Amino acid sequence: METLANGFTLEIKQGCFPLSTDSMVLAHFARLPRNARVLDLGSGCGTLGLLLCAKDSSCHVTGLELDEKAHLCALDNIARNGIAHRMESHLADLRTHNLHAGSFDCCISNPPYFQGGPSSQSLPQARREDSCTAQQLFQAAAGALKYGGDFFLVHRPERLAELILWGNKFGLEAKKLGLLRHREGAPVSLVLLQLRKGARPGLIWEDLTLHDKNGDPTELYRSIYHV
Repeated sequence: METLANGFTLEIKQGCFPLSTDSMVLAHFARLPRNARVLDLGSGCGTLGLLLCAKDSSCHVTGLELDEKAHLCALDNIARNGIAHRMESHLADLRTHNLHAGSFDCCISNPPYFQGGPSSQSLPQARREDSCTAQQLFQAAAGALKYGGDFFLVHRPERLAELILWGNKFGLEAKKLGLLRHREGAPVSLVLLQLRKGARPGLIWEDLTLHDKNGDPTELYRSIYHV
């Protein structure tokens, strides 16, 4: 059982995608408007939804998850935290589900990172794009967002150019880029993107570092993990 901010708890069943740095940093990176309606694409056990609800008492999160075991785990997490009035999970395929076009203020996703190669023995569906390509992910987000709504996601740095191009194809303009390093001076290990539906070009970026040169936690790390 993981303890999150403000007394929230998260349980992840064996065989489901674990709580990761990716999700923690993405939830911190996302900026939600007041009373935001958020769609979590590939929501797993409800990790991102719980993190967002823990930091923002006004948001409502809808999760779409293809794996039944993870979906049932999300329902348990929602019930245990007493937030069924502002968080829900649906067993659904984001490629075909009715996403209530144009009804969400924000979308968020920690998607599969890898396009191909040998199938992972550990959570292949969560790690590879067999069930959801980057193109399908961006198409789903663009369809679900209101005009002016934001799509937040985390991904591998080597795929940054591709992600920005897919965003452009579906009318999602990259507005903010976070470059995450686990240690000061280390290579970038993750990128975080905020893309806005219908926005004009104009990208800002920031360095995000979790540990200094001595390996000590930075202020960013302390803020993300509530240390």
